[in-house]
Amino acid sequence: MTIQESTARPVVRTAYERELQADWDNKTHDPINLLLGEEDGLYHHHFAVGGFDKSVLELPEPDREAAILAEMHRMESDQVELVLRGLAPLSPQARVMDGGSGRGGTSYLINRRFGSSVVGVNFCAHHIEFAERLGRERGWDKDVSFLFGNMTDTGMPAGSFDAVVTNETTMYIDLDEGFAEFARLLRPGGRYVCVTWCANDAVSTGSKAVDFIDRHYVCHIHRRSSYFRALAANNLVPSTVWDLTEQAIPYWQLRSHSNHRTGVEQAFLDGHQSGELNYLVIVADAVR
Repeated sequence: MTIQESTARPVVRTAYERELQADWDNKTHDPINLLLGEEDGLYHHHFAVGGFDKSVLELPEPDREAAILAEMHRMESDQVELVLRGLAPLSPQARVMDGGSGRGGTSYLINRRFGSSVVGVNFCAHHIEFAERLGRERGWDKDVSFLFGNMTDTGMPAGSFDAVVTNETTMYIDLDEGFAEFARLLRPGGRYVCVTWCANDAVSTGSKAVDFIDRHYVCHIHRRSSYFRALAANNLVPSTVWDLTEQAIPYWQLRSHSNHRTGVEQAFLDGHQSGELNYLVIVADAVR
């Protein structure tokens, strides 16, 4: 089920948002995302942490590439466990917003784990159409719906969600605006789980790796300190912070061996290995 865009509320409002939307609209056949989800129907737009099975690199082609893609997909699906751990315990009666929901992988896994209803918010129309079709075909659409909208200005009622999650999507928004919207949507005591890569301004404020990633993904990687400042300004109080920078390195090592690598792999390796780019999970609670 799709929640329709409000005709009174513009979804794309700025020159940057128009550029970003156009970039996603053009990615209708991105194999690095589409090939990985073909078997189980879980399509992700995030990366991963943890080790990989190095034996896949010893296989002959074409088995080697198929095994690399399968291992990447396993890692990306396992990555959602970071979100699920941050949400737990969550009631089946809870409502969750997934900000920047892509083709629905995280939204569907949240519903699968907790039975909670989930609204994925995304301003890429073909992503929403894809996620909806997948839900209908797989029978996953009973409690998962999608809104064609802007996650920083959803138009949904205040206090209407028990939890908000963003899985590697906050580098596409203004943190102050986004966190204000998330705080508005959360009921008192509600939970926000943020998985993100961010610039470690304690190490560098001028990282070439960060600049390269920004250009590649049309994103604005925020400073680590900016996250905590914006959370505090919007009464979102962190209860848990996991720094998984070291654990993020193996995924990029594996992906760099894939025939479907996109050219951004070395920048992530350089950023994480130098400490200039952090991989964080932040769990915060809404305090009134």
